Amino acid sequence: MSNTTIISTFSLSGLNDTTNHRVSLFCLTFLCYSVILLVNVTLIVTIILEENLHEPMYIFLCNLCFNSLYGTAGFYPKFLFDLLSGTHVISYSGCLMQIFVIYSYASTEFSILALMAYDRYVAICRPLEYHSIMTRHKVVLLVCFSRLVPLLCQAIVMMMTAKLELCGSHIQKLYCDNWSVINLACSSIAINNIVGFIVIFLYFGHDLLIFCSYVQLVKFALKSKEIRRKFMQTCVPHLLCLFNVTVALLFDLMYARYGSNSVSQSVKNFMAVQFVTIPPIVNPIIYGIILTKVRSSVLSLCMDNKKVKG
Repeated sequence: MSNTTIISTFSLSGLNDTTNHRVSLFCLTFLCYSVILLVNVTLIVTIILEENLHEPMYIFLCNLCFNSLYGTAGFYPKFLFDLLSGTHVISYSGCLMQIFVIYSYASTEFSILALMAYDRYVAICRPLEYHSIMTRHKVVLLVCFSRLVPLLCQAIVMMMTAKLELCGSHIQKLYCDNWSVINLACSSIAINNIVGFIVIFLYFGHDLLIFCSYVQLVKFALKSKEIRRKFMQTCVPHLLCLFNVTVALLFDLMYARYGSNSVSQSVKNFMAVQFVTIPPIVNPIIYGIILTKVRSSVLSLCMDNKKVKG
């Protein structure tokens, strides 16, 4: 006899061990989300307003910041609400939407970083051809491609998940993730696993593509002092951001699939929220500090704003 039931809501148990620290966690989370909004919106507005930043590298950076706002919007508002609520539940459709937003954000992050690596490869290795290769039309196509393909991949994953018959509604996490939901299925999830691994390897394959481009970049950087300076100024922040995103997401994916039940809930929670906390804060700060043109433009806008108020 089948144990299948019609699931309308899921319960989230990630906050069950934090009863005595809810207010502190709420304040810390609210501060964290406020910083994410501040640093990312600042960079987006700066790049939009400053004409000297209307170049492919900064357009891709603007897209990266926008993606951070998109991804964190799928986690923080619901999490903040749960911290103040006595019950931690999410509707079936809300759960699928949260999975779609968070994981399409993660996939898009890799796509944009791959575009930024390609842009740096052309700028450093083929500088005379840069403007003929990175035309406005091509930049628009690349930005659209970096957003639409991850959305399509995650839409396929979500449709497959939505077709599963579930025998439970309890998720041991702070938010919905695809692995937790498909583990509640009454039937085989082999096809879902295969498709999931294909998507994971596809986007971690972006790291391999970026690595190959940087092998060429390092070769060119060794040729002259000027190229080395350009490499250090524009490529180092990109590598730091890539490392940041890869490690954070790898922690979550590996723990979700192979994590031990002996690990405390606090450690589980930390590992689960890394990639919606650390990259959205650290990435714009890295670029804002290291890239001279961005830093100068941000300071210029702040000074102009003070003069207007004065």
